[in-house]
Amino acid sequence: MEGRLDHKVAVITGGASGIGRRTAELFLEQGASVVLGDRNGALLTEVQQVFGADRCATVVIDTTVEADVERFAHVALERFGALDVAVNAAGIGSLSPIVQHPAESWRDVLDVCLTGVFLSVKHEAALMLEQAQGGSIINITSLSGRQPTEGMAAYCSAKAGLDMFTRCSAIELGPQGIRVNGIAPGFIETPITAGAREAARQAYLDAISLGRFGQPLDIARAALFLASEDGEWVNGEILVVDGGAANHEGPRFLSR
Repeated sequence: MEGRLDHKVAVITGGASGIGRRTAELFLEQGASVVLGDRNGALLTEVQQVFGADRCATVVIDTTVEADVERFAHVALERFGALDVAVNAAGIGSLSPIVQHPAESWRDVLDVCLTGVFLSVKHEAALMLEQAQGGSIINITSLSGRQPTEGMAAYCSAKAGLDMFTRCSAIELGPQGIRVNGIAPGFIETPITAGAREAARQAYLDAISLGRFGQPLDIARAALFLASEDGEWVNGEILVVDGGAANHEGPRFLSR
């Protein structure tokens, strides 16, 4: 049975866990070869053991370091001969009132969630342009990029910037056949969100009209659509996958 990504090669940042890892698993099931980048080397080793080495390579990287990102993109070419799809899922968050927010933490969030994606797209697109065969770049943004939330000014600001960067990339790269889109997840059950306070989890759940938290597979399926021929006429779109939470106010972490 043919897969929707047969003979495609994908790179995925943040690929050791959560959304990135589940996307890699689905892409492999659909016939792709994948290169996974993450700064957690121990988790990458575990992923490599689970997925095997035939169609999966792993690289320890820091997406805020340009040399790391450039090297990572080239692994796809060196190992599998091409780069067709990129999923930029690496990210971090913070929770702090604005007047108490450490400047260092603010910069860290913007560096990973915005600058790191800029560097990733820069070098992913450069390789795709050299190949002259087009491609699909998918940035994992967030519902927080359009829904302000108390205590999350850094993360919300970074993701709002990423939405616009995605759209700017789409109009620049679209004429060369490279589609750039974003996926804006709502609350997804991942190792990061597992540490959220119960009151915060309930506040998010109350806003989800479909009545359940999202799973990494929900986002992976959206990424598969955008990566495959099914999404070949979609460019510059931010696809919200949130169970309906965008129709409600974001949780109030600080005033309740």
